Amino acid sequence: MSRVTVEIDIDAPRETVFEAMLDPERLQDWVTIHRTVNHADGGDLREGYEMHQTLALRGAPFKVKWTLTRYEPSTHATWEGRGPGGSYARTAYRLSDAAGGGTRFEYLNEYKAPGGFLGAAASRALVGGTSESEARKSLLRLKALLEG
Repeated sequence: MSRVTVEIDIDAPRETVFEAMLDPERLQDWVTIHRTVNHADGGDLREGYEMHQTLALRGAPFKVKWTLTRYEPSTHATWEGRGPGGSYARTAYRLSDAAGGGTRFEYLNEYKAPGGFLGAAASRALVGGTSESEARKSLLRLKALLEG
């Protein structure tokens, strides 16, 4: 399983960061690999909320069906998703108070490629460090969006 962790401090209240990071309509504003939301449940976010999203890495689009499996307002959210060929992803967002004020955003993404050992090796060869680079870019975009 591949794992990416990135942290950033954002000069904004946790509630503001939490709302922005989970709003399906604002994903295009900060998630670099986001292309479109194909479906999102109506109503308020809650555990069990589902969203279908098209993403793209290195120009190759793919769809993921996400379920919000942990929802703790202003502190924690976890999405679990299923993608092409039985791939699996878990994305966790953890918010806390930053040392200098504002919000500390800890991002974790775990990805399991389809195809066992060979699929994982192919995924590493194709994606390489792209996931971490894109995660960093995304968090910098969120920071700019909320601080600007």
